[in-house]
Amino acid sequence: MTPDFHHLISGSRLRLRGKSAFFATLLLHAEFVPSREVLAVGTDGERVYVNPEVAASLPPDVLDGLLLHEVLHAALSHVQRRGPREKKRWNRAADLIVNGMVAAAGLPTPPQNGRDEHLEKLSVEEVYTALEGQAEGEGDEAGEDLLDGPPSDAPPKGSKSGPQAARQWQQALAQARSVDAMSGGKGDDPLGAHRELARLSPARLDWRAQLWRFLARTPVDFGGFDRRFVGRGLYLEALDDESLTALVAVDTSGSVDDQAVRALVGEVQGVLGAYPHVKAILYYADTEAYGPYDLRPGDAIPAPVGGGGTDFRPIFGLADTHEPDVLIYLTDGYGDFPEKAPGMPTLWVVPPGGLEDEGFPFGDVLRLGE
Repeated sequence: MTPDFHHLISGSRLRLRGKSAFFATLLLHAEFVPSREVLAVGTDGERVYVNPEVAASLPPDVLDGLLLHEVLHAALSHVQRRGPREKKRWNRAADLIVNGMVAAAGLPTPPQNGRDEHLEKLSVEEVYTALEGQAEGEGDEAGEDLLDGPPSDAPPKGSKSGPQAARQWQQALAQARSVDAMSGGKGDDPLGAHRELARLSPARLDWRAQLWRFLARTPVDFGGFDRRFVGRGLYLEALDDESLTALVAVDTSGSVDDQAVRALVGEVQGVLGAYPHVKAILYYADTEAYGPYDLRPGDAIPAPVGGGGTDFRPIFGLADTHEPDVLIYLTDGYGDFPEKAPGMPTLWVVPPGGLEDEGFPFGDVLRLGE
């Protein structure tokens, strides 16, 4: 990006931060590319293309709404989901969806794109069906921003596939919800019951996104980026040296199999790899605690130890020794809990068939997929 183009994008990100942590997080995940071939903005589902001359001519709030409009198209996989449907009608349906969200953020929507307060709460597939037989509106050509591929003047993309891009946007949505929750929002979406968002999100948050919520300090303060990650396109918050300690406990009683144990610890290692200043301490546990093991990205996972009954109290008794900022416990939930809730946040990660949520007396409960 040229300095002037970079300044325009950075200014929009900063302004969105003051309006919504949810939307600001999505913009941080977007890759904006200048292109004079697009009328104003467009997306191929992976990157967002912006005409630099048009962007420079717009009032700040109009630019903010335009960029958010396009990022939402990408995040909601509107390009990939079209399939064999008629392109113009699909674009109109998708525009109705995202314009409702942009308006809810207090930003202007393109004047050529109308609003429908009923349709904009539906999924894009439902809106597409509802628009069947309706005449195209004036100015529809200007709204054809869902691209079949990158403009010819855009730099080449990497080797990332369409499914990979969709997964990355799903992770971005999960992180946006986590950030919104920590900033006082609902933690699902800041706009109310939008079926389009609900359709793409799992019944529960991906527990890795929840770990991110615990491990990232000051998640709505986007002024403290760790500059080592900027070149990789990752806008992660800078963390103080050894600023966070995670105590990771894995239930190795007879009811949790070794495959689930190794899968969880491997995933936790992957999360920790993005946060070089996090100190993680691993224990295995049944009726006793086995460890500690320092958990570092890339290290071999220690062989599980245990196999007896389940008692959670020995692990919570270690809190005074390690003083963790968060305790992450993988378990099926069938065991003896402490009488009092600990002073630290607790995340229970429960495999299929585990105890129901209401059976956990404290902490947040997240489910591993089948």
